[in-house]
Amino acid sequence: MRRAHLFAGFLLILGLFGSCQMQNTSPAATPFIGSNPIWHADAYTVYPDSVVQGSCIAQAVSSTELTSTYCSPPNAFLSPRISFKFSINGQDNEMPIGQDHVLVALPLPGGQTLETPVIVFGQQFLDETPIPADTYLEPNTRLKIRLDLRPLLASFREQGYYQLYTGQKLYQHDFQRVFVAGSTAPLSWDFASLSQTPELELKDPDGNGIYETTLTLHAPTATPAATRTWKHSLDVSHFPQYSSDYPLLDALYNLSLEEAKRAVEPDGTFRTGQEWAGVWTRDISYSILLAQAALQPEVAKTSLLRKVTPEGRIVQDTGTGGAYPCSTDRMIWAVAAWEVYQATGDEAWLRQVYPIGKKSIEDDVQNAYDPATGLVRGESSFLDWREQTYPAWMQPADIYQSQALGTNAVHYQANAIVAEMAALLGDTATAEQYRQQAQAIRTAINEHLWLPEQGAYGQFRYGRIYPVLSPRSEALGDALSVLFGVAPSSRATSIIARSPLMEYGVPCIYPQISGIPPYHNNAVWPFVQSFWGLAAAQVGNETAFLASIAAVARPAALFLTNKENFVASNGDFSGTQINSSNMLWSLSGTVGLVYKGLFGMRFEPTRLVFAPFVPQALRGTHRLTNFSYRGAVLDIELTGFGNQIDSITLDGQPLPEAYIPATLAGQHQLYITLVNHSPEPAYHVNQVAHHVSPPTPAPQYTAGYLSWPAVPWAATYHILRNGQVTARTTDTSFPILTPTAYTEFQIIAVDSAGFESFASEPLAVEPAPFQMSIELAATLPDLASCYPGSDGKASVEISTTINRTLTIPVTVPHDGVYALDFYYANGNGPISTSNKCAFRTLRLGQQQLGTVVLPQRGEQAWADWGYSNPVVARLPSGHLLLTLSLEEANQNMHGEVNHALLHHLRLTHLE
Repeated sequence: MRRAHLFAGFLLILGLFGSCQMQNTSPAATPFIGSNPIWHADAYTVYPDSVVQGSCIAQAVSSTELTSTYCSPPNAFLSPRISFKFSINGQDNEMPIGQDHVLVALPLPGGQTLETPVIVFGQQFLDETPIPADTYLEPNTRLKIRLDLRPLLASFREQGYYQLYTGQKLYQHDFQRVFVAGSTAPLSWDFASLSQTPELELKDPDGNGIYETTLTLHAPTATPAATRTWKHSLDVSHFPQYSSDYPLLDALYNLSLEEAKRAVEPDGTFRTGQEWAGVWTRDISYSILLAQAALQPEVAKTSLLRKVTPEGRIVQDTGTGGAYPCSTDRMIWAVAAWEVYQATGDEAWLRQVYPIGKKSIEDDVQNAYDPATGLVRGESSFLDWREQTYPAWMQPADIYQSQALGTNAVHYQANAIVAEMAALLGDTATAEQYRQQAQAIRTAINEHLWLPEQGAYGQFRYGRIYPVLSPRSEALGDALSVLFGVAPSSRATSIIARSPLMEYGVPCIYPQISGIPPYHNNAVWPFVQSFWGLAAAQVGNETAFLASIAAVARPAALFLTNKENFVASNGDFSGTQINSSNMLWSLSGTVGLVYKGLFGMRFEPTRLVFAPFVPQALRGTHRLTNFSYRGAVLDIELTGFGNQIDSITLDGQPLPEAYIPATLAGQHQLYITLVNHSPEPAYHVNQVAHHVSPPTPAPQYTAGYLSWPAVPWAATYHILRNGQVTARTTDTSFPILTPTAYTEFQIIAVDSAGFESFASEPLAVEPAPFQMSIELAATLPDLASCYPGSDGKASVEISTTINRTLTIPVTVPHDGVYALDFYYANGNGPISTSNKCAFRTLRLGQQQLGTVVLPQRGEQAWADWGYSNPVVARLPSGHLLLTLSLEEANQNMHGEVNHALLHHLRLTHLE
């Protein structure tokens, strides 16, 4: 299987090499292709003044001018096997996850339009036409897709609703539009965004119940190459000035300075990107950590304060299911605020941000900290597009329940930093409390997320009652675990050496998810690459550090801007779902690799420390002038290579240690000479080819057997019982005994190279004897009149003004451990965006049992019911009174709308 992927990658590179036309250049503009390269990969080469990728060339004409002949390549090697399914109202609601229609799109004579048969909604169509060897999807393939909705429409007429495969009733007045989703552009598996592509909507032009649309598959996007130019046009002389023996690095630094200046709005806040207006918590925070605390500290302060609620909490402004607490990585704000303090020494700023960070963590401890594991719940930091990094079966409540590497690294660092803030401000008791919290998270990460056989951390723990650890690599989490000191030194070294490094850089996750277009999946994000590069420098991995410099320089030079992301498998920016130029965190990564990488700057409360690292390929002289540090302005000259300092002087006088005190003032000259010796041992990198893991299985249980459709590429299957692997098989069915206690099963498909699919959705086998439901006293008996589009279930409404506290009488038959979850609806917003996630605190008397999270399930989707996250707690037998309350800590990011409908409470006896 690995050979097959390597061959596919080789073919892709050949196609890429032929995709751009070489432009005529004058002799003066000829790049130094004959000189020794800085970095060489099969797909591209970086020279001192240029990047060469196939016949495309980006060249630094000078430190203030870049030219590029890059154009986006066509993909000549798409499979003609097209997977797709239909979608009502932009939901994945036609067939179970993993069950798709398949059409083999082989060309017809004369380029005629292909047509699907008339496919009945909910009835799988599988085209088993054999595909000849070396046959690929023809460019500009026209395909008419036809859908028979007559059974659905008849059901509307007869009973007013149609029952979907999930058991949910789709009422006639809820039926709005029907779309097609799929694997080949313009098809997309991003159900939430289908409405944004008009041709993906099917229509019934003659009113006969047959809906159709015609698509052009594999439409080439490449245009003939033309030389484009970036020239210095803004005054950036007030910023630190960088120069070296490498014109390309100089020009890219100056390009990034200009883009940094453009990234400031008239109101003094950061703009996220050319196409992204506004201030976003994680974007600005990661940018501040990379470079902006040093480069534009006042803008950093203004931007950070924009992301604080009137009550003094950090804003979680993006995330699945209505943001907080499904997403909890807002605490990166506190890490960025601390970086600003360390860079500026502004004590008033420290006093202002300390209570904000402290209050936000206090809320998180109640809402998201898991006392059973010591980990923090919530979506992976920055990976906030559900389908891009999670299995499709996971609802927002499941994502809240997960425990992700990157997010936990952020919470570790935030607790450690609030402890330092408290100590500086004389609050010793709080300092000790937060140091202990930080250490507890660090211990939990290393206990629950480490994979000894891989020498790396897993992506996240996920599931419902019995979580499993995803072995996928997650690049930002890996980098932060090293940079923040979560990983012990031996593990840190292993993490960088074993992280998957593809041809064009470190992908956000690896391996990739089947059927999901590039964005976080199958993508490199330069800001993540920059953090990973700084982590590589910290552990002394010269190859990985240099690879990061090259992986950030290549796209910036070829694209003549700092794009947000690009496709990991082909290095192009045009194939991702969303992109932007002039991206704040990407340009900050370019600058940060200079400040924190090459020059090794590290801000501390009382000093600026230097730990430079110059790879041998970049040996020579690097200068940074006009660098402001508190009251001092530094001109720094760095010579040699390696990561060991031979000598360091300040104004001609030797420095006993490699740091500048915070009290230094005025203009000064700093000279650093390295020992001209590469670090030992010479660490390697884990170079990998593009690889897609098997799709997630979709098992069912019938009469003593688990069974599932065969999963493409699967060589074997792992059977999980309550989160643990109990058997392996090559069959697609497995016998199981009737459980004597509550039992969940999952299936993982494993390919011949050993890569795993996600675990399937937990399947409870004959759970009825172990479960009981407690219907809540309805306050909305006529729900349909209050919430048009609802299915009429009598419900309890909870909001900031209605039923702020519910008292729920429960009779527990036996002492033991139970999972408690609520059947709810929240139609206040879409699954993927907005900020109206509802949540409450569940208590037995004064004892907090846990947080009940009721995320958004769709805009006005009041008929879409599902279960909250399970709260696992030990309960005594007898008559109990539970309370479900909106407490002070349970404030979402909207503030006013913290609202849902509840139908019943389910108790599952676990042990």
